[in-house]
Amino acid sequence: MASGVQVADEVCRIFYDMKVRKCSTPEEIKKRKKAVIFCLSADKKCIIVEEGKEILVGDVGVTITDPFKHFVGMLPEKDCRYALYDASFETKESRKEELMFFLWAPELAPLKSKMIYASSKDAIKKKFQEYSINMCKHSPK
Repeated sequence: MASGVQVADEVCRIFYDMKVRKCSTPEEIKKRKKAVIFCLSADKKCIIVEEGKEILVGDVGVTITDPFKHFVGMLPEKDCRYALYDASFETKESRKEELMFFLWAPELAPLKSKMIYASSKDAIKKKFQEYSINMCKHSPK
């Protein structure tokens, strides 16, 4: 990790839950995250879940009409963030779903913030991969 920034376990759990779709009841599906935003902790040493910055699948069509537009609106104009967005789209052949990882670094963000987020991007992606592998090894078949 070039920046020395750690990744909170909760961030990894959220990634895994969004990536691995388990058979669920309709109520559980409504509670699944459609989008979530991560930020650095106040001491800049850990990537954490940003409080109140998520969209649940159950909100789409009820309180949120355009989830991607709402998601982009949750991102700050003057600071960096990481985010996961569960995108659904159609091609000529089929309907697709992709989990997208974003590094948000707007032009107005401080240079120091851009540097920390950029240098920690590979660390968070690597942590996601490690966590997924470990969860698959330990989950019951």
